[in-house]
Amino acid sequence: MVCPWRTSDLWLLLILTVFLVAVSSTSCMHGKQTTQNISALPIEVNTSLTVLMGTKAVLCCHPIPLTNVVLITWEIIPRDRPICKISYKGGTNEITKNNCTDERITWASRPDVNPGLQIHPVALSHDGYYRCQMAASNGNFDHGYRLQVSVCPEVTLSPVKNRTAVCKAVAGKPAAQVSWAPVGDCVTEQEHWDNGTVTVWSTCRWPDSNVSAVTCSVSHLCGNKSLSQNLLPDPKGTSHEYILYIIFPILLVVIGTIWFLICIYRKCKLQKPEATPAVEEDEMQPYASYTEKSNPLYDTANKAKMSQMLQSEVDGMGLNSL
Repeated sequence: MVCPWRTSDLWLLLILTVFLVAVSSTSCMHGKQTTQNISALPIEVNTSLTVLMGTKAVLCCHPIPLTNVVLITWEIIPRDRPICKISYKGGTNEITKNNCTDERITWASRPDVNPGLQIHPVALSHDGYYRCQMAASNGNFDHGYRLQVSVCPEVTLSPVKNRTAVCKAVAGKPAAQVSWAPVGDCVTEQEHWDNGTVTVWSTCRWPDSNVSAVTCSVSHLCGNKSLSQNLLPDPKGTSHEYILYIIFPILLVVIGTIWFLICIYRKCKLQKPEATPAVEEDEMQPYASYTEKSNPLYDTANKAKMSQMLQSEVDGMGLNSL
């Protein structure tokens, strides 16, 4: 027979779960330590720690009994900001801050319970050196962290002309490593930014026409990523595409220009006025009559002609015989 759960048991289980979650969320990040034997309580320990940007980091002090601690001081030396100090006095529970303005850096818990330092969320500006100094009745103990913030790069793969592709790992920290499959004729370059990130791009070409698809692989501390892409066809082997995309538009432009000029020529020809016809003889008659009347030679010839006509009439009537 299975015993039923009592209310007190459920509450105890809930409290234990919350405690475990709290402990796990404030667990220390030790990283790679230069001194391995922490239980021997050395005077000074230095740790190299890499944290991904946007996550939470908890840095812990020496694991010594807090009942012996008189003063706990965190000294924060960022990469590009002034030094900050946060202190806690064990006897008076007094907390002081000196030149500390970053609200993302706080105590991991109550200093008398857990004097660890919490950074949430981690940013690039948190690169630097962090040291916990503990003054106790049995001596002074230091634990330092060389904190490096890692940034995942943005990976892209783009095909370009002439059977070439470009793979980029943009703004990563540290610099990413780029490799290709199959291996081609590659050139890799880097660009360093002011915030400490690095952009890496690799340009590869595959002259062999048997290679139709390629894969770019990017290796980084925050994980690996691979992208695949088909290569663009070689222009040398696609003359019909060259004609279609280059020659044909040019021919259309030339034909359109010629047709436009022909239309303009025809329009101008239709609008041109016809030539004035030759002046009719009737229209010139007034001018001729005027010329005859005003010309003295014309008058003399006309008089002579009239005299001949009169003489002929007289002869016809027989007047000359008288």
